[in-house]
This record gives sequence, structure tokens and C-alpha cells, in this order.
Amino acid sequence: QVQLVESGGGLVQAGGSLRLSCAASGRTFSGYAMAMAWFRQAPGKEREFVAAINWVKWSGSRPYYADSLKGRFTISRDNAKNTVYLQMNYLKPEDTAVYYCAAPKYYDGGTYDYANAPTYDYWGQGTQVTVSS
Repeated sequence: QVQLVESGGGLVQAGGSLRLSCAASGRTFSGYAMAMAWFRQAPGKEREFVAAINWVKWSGSRPYYADSLKGRFTISRDNAKNTVYLQMNYLKPEDTAVYYCAAPKYYDGGTYDYANAPTYDYWGQGTQVTVSS
């Protein structure tokens, strides 16, 4: 059983920054591989991919980003704290959304569809990010 809890959202002016956290409990990875992601959903819009990160014992870690967000957002993981982060800089009003952390039930360390929501089985409750103009 895996539980994910997001935090760090809030109200910020355009151009500002926020750092989101996702704390995981339970068995989050096999010991040789893991994968986690951030998605967001604005009112009246579909859930969209933001960023993902994996780690494989034999090859290390690799981040992935939505093309439109590259250069502004950074995903990272602290294995000691069992937490993933999303650093968001130069925020824009269109970044306003509920941000969700997600993880798959199984990940074998191979290639996967990291940007597709059905890939993930566990989801946090979400944290609201509001960017004012």
C-alpha cells in the first residue's frame, strides 16, 4: 500500500517561485528501480503531464519534462526522505492548477510512457497552485 501526500502549494505573483513536495509512504519501489511524476489539472481542462523522474540502480536517474515547461520547472528526488520535489520558477498565470504527485504500482526499470496518466496507479490528494497577474 502506497500513500502520496503533496504540499507546498499556495498563492504567488507572476514571476515568482514555489517548491512542491510529495512525501511517499509504503513500498514505493523495488529496491532497484523507481518512477514518479507530477501532473496538473486546471478547472475545465484535462489533466496534463508536468514532469517525471526515474531511478535505476544500474544506470542512475533521469528527469523528463513537458516541452512547454523545460527551463522553468525542475523535478528531483531525495531517497533518504522518500520525497520528490517540483521546483517551479518564473511562474505564469496559466500555471494555475491543482498539482498531483503520482507513482506506478510496478516499474521494472525499463522504458515506459512517463507522460501518460494511466501509467500511474497511486495519486496524491493534490495541492493548489494559484498564480496571480
